[in-house]
Order: sequence, then structure tokens, then C-alpha cells
Amino acid sequence: MLDARACRVGTLGVALLMLAGCAAPGPSEKPPVGDYFARDLPGLPGDPRMSPVDNPILEARGLRHPPPRLIRRALLAQHERWVGTPYRLGGESTRGIDCSALVQNIFSDTFRFDLPRTTGEQVRQGLEIERDDLRPGDLVFFRPPGAYRHVGIYVGEGRFLHASTSRGVMISELDNRYWQRYYWQARRTLEPVLLARRLDALGEG
Repeated sequence: MLDARACRVGTLGVALLMLAGCAAPGPSEKPPVGDYFARDLPGLPGDPRMSPVDNPILEARGLRHPPPRLIRRALLAQHERWVGTPYRLGGESTRGIDCSALVQNIFSDTFRFDLPRTTGEQVRQGLEIERDDLRPGDLVFFRPPGAYRHVGIYVGEGRFLHASTSRGVMISELDNRYWQRYYWQARRTLEPVLLARRLDALGEG
């Protein structure tokens, strides 16, 4: 009787040791390097924590070219393509283009993102943002004298790309006295990281 009880106790002890051994890290396991969820996903509300693998921009660019820089480079490339194109109300080609058509064309060609054709429709897209919060890819709107509104694309460093009625497609400064006087509002159609993700899918930058 005593021998049987001792045998059962011994068997139970061996089983507990085996379970403890399964739960403990083995000698071949290595602790994770760094904090897997310590990378920020910029541009989204609250800056949620995400793994580098979950963020295609960080994975593809190795943190060397964050989304605003990628977007800026793509917009400057579009400037080189369109610069000097004359302004023409209702125009949609390199023979002549108006401000909203330029914005629509660039967003479609660069980001595969469809915007409405007119300034009046574009000003209702996305979310209104403060001027101090402008990021490359945001739309900037103006109300100069006359019946028509004006739109351009912010490229960073206080400048925006647009089709000027007097000089055609060009880059201007927001702090220019004229543009500063007639500045209306800015809108963000997509967060920079989402624009960059579309850009990255096309192999830009």
C-alpha cells in the first residue's frame, strides 16, 4: 500500500516537472530583439503602434524616406512634367489646363486616387485642416477676386503646385502677399501614409 502511494506521488512529481519544462523557454530560444511593436505608423490619429512588417512604407524604405518625403518627390516630378503648361479654363492637357484639372490629373496619375473635376467639388473632399498642419499632398484653396476659386497641391516647405492663370503650371509660395491675402482653406483627402502607400505600390520614389 505504501509502495503504491509513493509510486503515484513520484509519477505526479515527474508530470509536474515535465509541464514546467514545457512552459519555460528552452535553451535554443532567444529573446526578441527590440520591441516588436515599438514602431509608429505616422499620419494616423493617435499614432498607433505597429510592427515594421505591418507598415509597407517602413519596410520598403527602411525609415530613410518617410511618407511626406516620398510624396514631395513625386509631386516635384509632376511639376517637371507639367511646368510651363499654359493656363486654359476647361483645359485638361499639356496644351492648356486649369487648376482643378491639374490637381485631378496629378492625383489620378500619381496616387491612383480619383478626385472630382471642379474646385467646387474638390473643396468638399476629405477633412479641413489648419494651415499650420499642412503636409505634402494636401489641397490648398484660394478665393481671389472674381467668380472662380483656385486650388493647388501643397508640396512642403511653404510651397504649392498649381496652374496659375498668368504663368501656367508652377510652384508658388503660400507666404506670397497675393496668395496669403486670398488663402481660403486646406483639405486632406488622405493621410500622408496612405498616399505614400499608394505611391509605393506604383514603385515611385
